Amino acid sequence: MDKLSPRERLGIGTVVPATCLLLLLHFGQDVLRPIAIAGVLSLVIAPLARKLTRTGMGRTIATLVSVVMVAVCMVCMSAVLAIQLVDVGAGLPQYRAAIMSKVESAREVVVRPFERFEAELKGVAPQATPAPAPVPAPRARSSTRSAAPAAPVASNEPLPVQIRQTPPSAGDLVSKLLASLWGPIGEAGIVFILLVFILLEHESLSDRFIRVIGVAELGPTVQALSDTAQGVSRYFMSQVIVNATFGAIVGVGLWAIGIPHAALWGSISALLRFVPYVGVLGAAALIAIFSAAVDPGWSLVLSSLTLFIVLELVVAHVVEPQVYGHSTGLAPLAVIVSALFWGAMWGPVGLLLSTPLTLIIVVVGRHVRALEPLSILLTDAPGLNAGQRFYQRALSDNTAAIIKDARLYLRRSTFAKYCDQVLLPGLALAGLDFQLGRIDARQRGRIDKTVVGLAETLAGGRTGKRFGRRRSTVSLADASLGSRLRQIRESRLGPYQGRLDVPSQSVVLCAGFGSERDELLTELLVRALRQDDVDARSVSLAEPPDPDMADKASLVGTVFLAYPRHDAVDAWRATAAEMRAALPHAAIATVRLPLDEAGASEEQVKDSVDLILHSYSEAEAFVLQSAKASA
Repeated sequence: MDKLSPRERLGIGTVVPATCLLLLLHFGQDVLRPIAIAGVLSLVIAPLARKLTRTGMGRTIATLVSVVMVAVCMVCMSAVLAIQLVDVGAGLPQYRAAIMSKVESAREVVVRPFERFEAELKGVAPQATPAPAPVPAPRARSSTRSAAPAAPVASNEPLPVQIRQTPPSAGDLVSKLLASLWGPIGEAGIVFILLVFILLEHESLSDRFIRVIGVAELGPTVQALSDTAQGVSRYFMSQVIVNATFGAIVGVGLWAIGIPHAALWGSISALLRFVPYVGVLGAAALIAIFSAAVDPGWSLVLSSLTLFIVLELVVAHVVEPQVYGHSTGLAPLAVIVSALFWGAMWGPVGLLLSTPLTLIIVVVGRHVRALEPLSILLTDAPGLNAGQRFYQRALSDNTAAIIKDARLYLRRSTFAKYCDQVLLPGLALAGLDFQLGRIDARQRGRIDKTVVGLAETLAGGRTGKRFGRRRSTVSLADASLGSRLRQIRESRLGPYQGRLDVPSQSVVLCAGFGSERDELLTELLVRALRQDDVDARSVSLAEPPDPDMADKASLVGTVFLAYPRHDAVDAWRATAAEMRAALPHAAIATVRLPLDEAGASEEQVKDSVDLILHSYSEAEAFVLQSAKASA
């Protein structure tokens, strides 16, 4: 028998369990649905039970009191809904007449003009003349007619039988009512029992789950359980409070406007708000339809919709961000898809539980590797980090998006942090892929041109249009990326990258050793410091010294040496010693970046410099603090 390829094994190992899981969710919903409801309710009630426990109650008493309080609230809400629904049902004929009247008036405004237009078109267009119907031939008359009437013809057709149902008795009505309520009442009882035992055995269930997972996964499992039990339960409890308050305010507002059965519509608004996106629209539509039914005009409809929309905007954009953050952390599309999935699986109950169940999967997926793909797909966090996104856009030659993101980033931060968090990680990925042969020289040249254009746009304040004309002239065939950036800056500032009649020790010198890596890192550091109005300049120690600069050593106050590679530590130490002898009054520092895996150890470097920094942000802070102290 032929062995399956890894791709085939992966396909079978993924498709078969997923199919079995979907079948289990659908056909086992009678068992799984009460367990899911009880689990979600336990997360909602857990904070209340913990607060009661802190007051001195025993754990069992606190659990029972919490469950009874929630049960009483649900029974009261159900009773209010039932009474209000009976009243609405009694007035349905009157409401139906008002709705039909408004539909007819709306039809006159919206539909009638199109019908008249269609009739006019039919009147203008020529109509085909229908052919005359054939006249039936007369029957042959008999020569003799009988004066006597024809005898009735005997018919063999059966006589129709009418079945009349006897009106149901009171006992039959009660039996049907109990039969229709037995399913929901029985499921509610099962949920109540499961809820009590889940709350009582919370710690025991956690220990058993950890034992099933295994000691090797103890850390991630404990963290996942902790986040689910605390963070998710706090969010659900907050959502219950917010939605209940929303429903109460809607009910009071509708009552003040004059809409009957305001408590019913407030309760429906609170319940439907648990359904993401669609629930709010459904509640608004129901309230608008009922308002149209009870009011001969349109004032109640406009007033109720205005109240609902204003309140929803305030809650969604002001209250919810203060209570439990701006959002659930779920992507909007993922929320809609999860609602469709759970609604198809479990019906209305699945629709209400869609967001809680999906949020639990996301939280657990952050710590459990098997669920990590689902967590990535369902959250609204970007799938790529900032460095990966920069690298991907540079490869696809999407420079406009890179510049746009960089400008947005620089509105709240500095270019030094942009280098630490976006530019340098993206360039590190590009360098690694180039070494491994994953990208060719043409793609690398495209990335280099993107970096040159980005640096010049951010430094010179050019618009995207001007950059688009300039980028085609950039050539890196005769220079490395860092050298090219330095040449562009020298063409703008002069060969010394600035004036020489500056105060003593006001210049920050960034020195590299001629390699492509050193040239790029020193040039980016210079540009990051110059964004803060620091007189930063770069120099390549591999080039011969300029005799005109021999007497300008007093201008340099700080020197940043490029961090050495592990195979060039000795030469770097000798150069650092020469630099200290030539600039005795200058502070000598170096920056070891976290992504620089080829760098030497800090033990080999620390004796040759005054300070070892670990990011451009730290270098920026050091220079600014030194300038402030000297001033």
